[in-house]
Amino acid sequence: MIQSMTGFGKATIQLPTKKITVEVKSLNSKGLDLNVRMPSLYREMELGLRTQIASTLERGKVDFSIFIESTAEQTTTKVNVPIVKAYINQLKAVYADAEETELMKMAVRMPDALKIERDEIDENDWGQIKVVIEESLNNIKTFRRDEGMSLEKEFQLRIANIRQYMTEALALDPERVQAIKDRLQTAIDELKVNVDENRFEQELIYYLEKLDITEEKVRLTNHLDYFLETINGTEANGRKLGFITQEMGREINTMGSKSNHAQMQKLVVQMKDELEKIKEQVLNVL
Repeated sequence: MIQSMTGFGKATIQLPTKKITVEVKSLNSKGLDLNVRMPSLYREMELGLRTQIASTLERGKVDFSIFIESTAEQTTTKVNVPIVKAYINQLKAVYADAEETELMKMAVRMPDALKIERDEIDENDWGQIKVVIEESLNNIKTFRRDEGMSLEKEFQLRIANIRQYMTEALALDPERVQAIKDRLQTAIDELKVNVDENRFEQELIYYLEKLDITEEKVRLTNHLDYFLETINGTEANGRKLGFITQEMGREINTMGSKSNHAQMQKLVVQMKDELEKIKEQVLNVL
């Protein structure tokens, strides 16, 4: 079953002094484009986390975020009292008539007015956070699989449409061949020259063979079958599907160049339209 590269996963845990929320979202990309946002407290864990995300999600433009919301009465951010007082005294010299409240507002916005007491990583907390990270990654994988099921139905519809248009085009082949014969015979009649019938038949056969689309029909049918076989595989296969669509496009284009028949060319255009819709969605496949 195919998976989409588009997805979203979220998980939350409440620890004694903080609430941890993990979010991961992804869009399509040729490779893995990973952006990790996390508090500096856990930055030393980033390398291992990147490895875990890469092995789980494989491809896509991935944004991974860990948010921390403090739920304790105490905070690690403290007012740097000596610095703030020094700022207020300096500001008084500049704004002698300013109120104390206004001076305080200005002082706490100055550099180093606040200081953050760095915590050490609690291994027990990190162990629980890892569980939440795993849960968020599982959630995005589920999202990707669900999106993949929708893509699979879309692909099956488009492939069926291409088959139908190809069948309709092939049904026009006898009419097309006869039209070519009549056109050539009319051209010869207008020239009012004697023509060796045997030679004419040989040249006609050669000309019709050049316009024959039987091989293109066989190859395109094989490509359509291979595409469906691939989307039912068990491996990540977005790149392979892209290669198959390129081959499908070559056969459809050749049919169009050989058709030499207005109605058949219209059907070829419809086949191309269906193929373009497939190509657009293949970009989302993992």
